[in-house]
Amino acid sequence: MRISPMGSRGLVRNHLLVFICAFVVVVRAGATNSVLFLDGLDHPHLRHRPIELNHEQRDKISSSEVAAAVSILLGFAPPVNLSVESSFKLDKILAPCPFDRPRAVFMMGVSGSEDLGRILELLRSPDSKLDALLTGNGLYDLSQAEVQLPIADDVSVFSLDEPLDQECGAACVDKELNDLAKLLGGSYVGSFGQLDGELMFPLSSGLSLNLCVYKKADTKFLLGLVSLVRGLRKALDWHQSFAESELKPEAEFVTGTFKGIQILKEEYGPGAVAEQGMEVFLATLSKLFSSLQASYHGQIVGVVLFNGKLSMQSEVMLNVNIPEQRPRSLEEEPAVDLSAIVAAKLVTATTAWISGLILVISFIIGVVLLVNMPLTRDSLLYSNVKLD
Repeated sequence: MRISPMGSRGLVRNHLLVFICAFVVVVRAGATNSVLFLDGLDHPHLRHRPIELNHEQRDKISSSEVAAAVSILLGFAPPVNLSVESSFKLDKILAPCPFDRPRAVFMMGVSGSEDLGRILELLRSPDSKLDALLTGNGLYDLSQAEVQLPIADDVSVFSLDEPLDQECGAACVDKELNDLAKLLGGSYVGSFGQLDGELMFPLSSGLSLNLCVYKKADTKFLLGLVSLVRGLRKALDWHQSFAESELKPEAEFVTGTFKGIQILKEEYGPGAVAEQGMEVFLATLSKLFSSLQASYHGQIVGVVLFNGKLSMQSEVMLNVNIPEQRPRSLEEEPAVDLSAIVAAKLVTATTAWISGLILVISFIIGVVLLVNMPLTRDSLLYSNVKLD
């Protein structure tokens, strides 16, 4: 990896379609967790508040409150044990109308990102088309939280954490890397199979970040971006299939993780290389979220969790907990005795026929006796005939 100067400055700045126009929440000095909410300008679902740059004056937000915010954005009720203070805090983040929720959330967990100030600097852009709400260092009490969703029939969850499949060989990876470079205004030369491929990404500082596929850390970072782009492409197809289907779910939840920044830090240290990698990742993220906004017609909100101390074994900072619903058609039932059913039906039919036959015979006998009845005083009185 190497960083080289470029003649054209600020090319990536055009890709960072995100800016800060809301409020920042910080726990305490030294904390390394933050959460970023992404929203569209055409149909905003978040409140707009000026950013507070003073760390001492910022509020704090817990992981359970972030989970409650995700549940509300999906259109579901928050947890019943949500405190009044937490409700007031969420009211400062979410739009006031409870009937206008996006019902779609894109959540991304990013490990190895500690420098909140650098993230704020990268996200500022005067010609931004997206709007970001950055809550800094908010996941202070737990590294994981559960997003309580209803039954699986009402919400569809799509995970982006899938490695490149076996069908994507060296030629496929070369194509994906070339598309990624074009997406960010860079270039790709060489071959992944020959281990001489090299990507160049332009940076806002006027330099360029060069990543070489023969370096293990660089390859993991690049394949992480490629997997993210491919996964999001599948998520868009998945959403389109729901849009064309009559069985549309009540909510859609797209989730994934990115550990490329932490990989760069472990290889090169927490210096310029990791910061340049963060800039490339944010440029990719803003491009992908723009695609989501277009596909969902603005009805989606992004939640990006930055954790500087997330272990490599940890998958996500927010777990999706969907209670399982046993299919009724698959429940085991005791064996049915067909002979008993046939016998019961036979007894019922026989009883009905005998009862009907008795009624018919009784009716005929009554009619015959009534017709042949002699006309005497007693018989007329018996027939309720009024005699003078």
